[in-house]
Amino acid sequence: MLHSQQQTTDNPQDQHTSLSEVHRSVQIPAGTTTFKRIFAFLGPAYLVSVGYMDPGNWATDIEGGARFGYTFVWVLVLSNAMAILLQILSARLGIVTGRDLAQACRDHYPKPVAVCLWILCEIAIAACDLAEIIGTAVGLQLLFHIPLLWGVLITAADTFLLLAIQHFGMRTFEAFILALVATIGGCFLLELFLAQPHIPSIFGGLAPSIPHGGLYIVIGIIGATVMPHNLYLHSALVQTRAFEQNEEGKRSAIKYNVIDSVVALNGALFVNMAILVLSAAVFFKNGIQVRELQDAHQLLSPLLGSSLAGIAFAIALIAAGQSSTITGTLAGQVVMEGFLNFRMRPYLRRIITRFVAIVPAVFVLSYHGEHGVYELLIVSQVVLSLQLPFAIIPLIHFTSDRVTMGVFANRTMVLIAAWCAALIIIGLNGKLVADVMIDVFVSPEPPGLKLLCFVGITFIIGLLLYVAIHPFFPTRKQRKEQAWAMLSEEFITTDGTVQLESLEFKRIGVTLAFTKDDKRTLSHACQLARQYDAEVMLIHVVESAVGQVFGAQSYDAEAREDEEYLTQLQRSLSDKGIPTHHQLGFGNVTKEIVRITREQNIDMLVMGGHGHRGIKDIIFGSTITGVRHELDIPVVVVR
Repeated sequence: MLHSQQQTTDNPQDQHTSLSEVHRSVQIPAGTTTFKRIFAFLGPAYLVSVGYMDPGNWATDIEGGARFGYTFVWVLVLSNAMAILLQILSARLGIVTGRDLAQACRDHYPKPVAVCLWILCEIAIAACDLAEIIGTAVGLQLLFHIPLLWGVLITAADTFLLLAIQHFGMRTFEAFILALVATIGGCFLLELFLAQPHIPSIFGGLAPSIPHGGLYIVIGIIGATVMPHNLYLHSALVQTRAFEQNEEGKRSAIKYNVIDSVVALNGALFVNMAILVLSAAVFFKNGIQVRELQDAHQLLSPLLGSSLAGIAFAIALIAAGQSSTITGTLAGQVVMEGFLNFRMRPYLRRIITRFVAIVPAVFVLSYHGEHGVYELLIVSQVVLSLQLPFAIIPLIHFTSDRVTMGVFANRTMVLIAAWCAALIIIGLNGKLVADVMIDVFVSPEPPGLKLLCFVGITFIIGLLLYVAIHPFFPTRKQRKEQAWAMLSEEFITTDGTVQLESLEFKRIGVTLAFTKDDKRTLSHACQLARQYDAEVMLIHVVESAVGQVFGAQSYDAEAREDEEYLTQLQRSLSDKGIPTHHQLGFGNVTKEIVRITREQNIDMLVMGGHGHRGIKDIIFGSTITGVRHELDIPVVVVR
């Protein structure tokens, strides 16, 4: 399904590695304690996890808690479980194949499809960056009373801050992000201590239910939690570790990255759970509807009786916005290089990404004022959720491919769980799209807009179906590459010699038509029997009219003559040292040969070919074609 590492690097046009400036830059200590090795692998999942606690998550979690109380606790737990599974698959893809998810898509899908997937991914990154910009700007406004529009423009400066930190190395960069994550967690620990949530209600929220009007929020929470571009990013970040490029080294890297993913993403779950629980304990309990992040900040202090609550909220919001910008920055670099095989200077890539996200933010603030920002945050998370299937489906396909993943291919239970997660996300998104389309078509909108919506949705559905089905139908080039990968792995050793598979045949069947051509057919069968020290099973089918009607019950004169012939032949071959048996069939030649072959446990079948085809096949019949399509053993055809 994918190109192997060796095959891809053979192409001079494709020498690029994921995040080449930090590729394999973190050394893994050899011969040390398990703890030190685990510590060396910790980091990539923490960089990914910041995207699971960005301001977009805040908006959906606050909205869900304020409107529905603890009802959507189960959504957070479910989406976090799906996120852990998918991020583990993403890490495994990068470790085993040395290709990130974007590169894998470019390797496998036709170029127009890869470009479409890239565009959708860029939209998702812009939606994520939009949430980060707004969150940081709101945090600056709450702490320093800076107008929101100016705050949005100020956030462009963090581009250069993050690029400066990257120059100190990957581990320093990871430590900086981890410090911001710890700040967010500490702030919400304080908030929860002040809020004193009702613990039994939290556990009650684990029971799945979607109240009327809650589907939009559920999809937003899933989109905010399972972020599509994080799947591309994680498969690249795991390649920053210089682990051994053999089966044992890859297996060790996978194990430690599983630990990294589980710990980091459960930390993100705590933050998201804290936001929803805080909102339910403070706003839902008091019947307060939150319309803006600013409302949440202003109401927290008087409701909780401490000014620390509002300050902690603002600090955590800024930390969340700043930490999660790294997700958009690095993910943007990964998807552009991966899908298009096109490199751009990191600072230029960051400026473009930030500009794409700033434009809609400035537009909303200019025309709708600050009151439209909160809704924009939720919309951005729904956009992320709608893009998810286009990342999840290829990821599942690629990590299930035994040709490229080898022993690391998904096992049955993992495959079932992954597809269940994909179907849940696709089902919820489908329901949302159907509801929106119904609203559009029953509304008094212009016919042109309705047609545009219909064409757009049709294109998206068609693209998703193509992405899902295409891996089951590899191209001729891909089939050749798969065959070569399998042959080179199983038959060709490192010194170039060929190791042939040891073949064993215990019983060789030979079909006889009682014509002069039987001599060549029987000669081949006997030579094979001597070569493999096997028995010979002589097969003949009586196809007289009586035999066609009455089958084995029609043991007439013709059948007796045929069996006598087989008995004499069997005796002759046995006298020459070839163990021989015979079996007579009646009726349809093809069906009888297949039946006898299976019942007698024949390992190889030798048949005589008459040499005709086309119209003659229609007139005289084609036994060989029918037999070889029914059997899964070698069928040798002798002309």
